[in-house]
Amino acid sequence: MKKTILTFGLISGAISSLLMGVTIMIANRIGLDRGAFVGYTTIVLSFLLVFFGIRSYRDTTGNGQITFAKAFIVGISITLISCICYVITWEIIFFQFMPDFMHKYAAHVMQKAQASGASPAALQAQSQQMTRLEQLYNNPLYNAAVTFIEPFPVGLAITLISSVVLRRTRTPQPAQSPLPT
Repeated sequence: MKKTILTFGLISGAISSLLMGVTIMIANRIGLDRGAFVGYTTIVLSFLLVFFGIRSYRDTTGNGQITFAKAFIVGISITLISCICYVITWEIIFFQFMPDFMHKYAAHVMQKAQASGASPAALQAQSQQMTRLEQLYNNPLYNAAVTFIEPFPVGLAITLISSVVLRRTRTPQPAQSPLPT
């Protein structure tokens, strides 16, 4: 089980990390809103490996059988490894290459608020909230926790769906009577 989980978890994590890097490189061209959409799409794509990991475990280790519980354990383990890879990648990108990301994000949020016609009081409150968020995001633990929360619900949903779809147990054969019929 460990080999399957590690293999599929690391592949999923590598895909999400690689696609995160690509998305960040093109984010300035496509905008932050489209970048978020592309980012979540790549997260879903990387979590397809949860399905394939559960199926691989069922077909090889489980001899074609797997319960919902075992499938869930395999899937959530793959999800956790992938999420950890995602968080590590973001921490490196954020703190080493994009320390001004939150400042740019805050400016983007403020522009959207102004464009929507927010009142001066609402703009002031939004500005204070964004300043506080920037401070929080500079804390690596807070940053990691928030980053973990981005992909995890997607992985959890895919794990649940895959566990339901892939569960398979042998149906007991009716006992044959020793008496001829």
